[in-house]
Amino acid sequence: MLEETLDRLIDAATEAIGNSYSPYSSFPVGAAVLTDSGRIYSGTNIENASYGATVCAERVAIFKAVSDGETHINAVAIYTNAANLAFPCGMCLQVMSEFCEDIPIILASDNLVRIYQLSELLPHRFGDSE
Repeated sequence: MLEETLDRLIDAATEAIGNSYSPYSSFPVGAAVLTDSGRIYSGTNIENASYGATVCAERVAIFKAVSDGETHINAVAIYTNAANLAFPCGMCLQVMSEFCEDIPIILASDNLVRIYQLSELLPHRFGDSE
């Protein structure tokens, strides 16, 4: 992945965190996805008093892209201002797998960036033919 694209994704995820609605966990998260068209869609976590209605930042970004007609994701960046990196939950990983092949998942915080492949974080995704 080009450094410029990596920086754009992390910047978009970092900016998205400013819109987080996380009054229950106090754990804001921002995410951004890169699509086949080259567009970047961002999202943030949106919590709800009924915890099951909460939506993670990754899924918000993906759903925004899909609702605009984008059906293939090329990379995902997830940013948090916590001391540790925030890994995507299993539900987000499964949703990612619906719209991509083995893509880079970029985890970032203020002082740290790590890149994983989707297959590392979700080695046996639901729906695989194996």
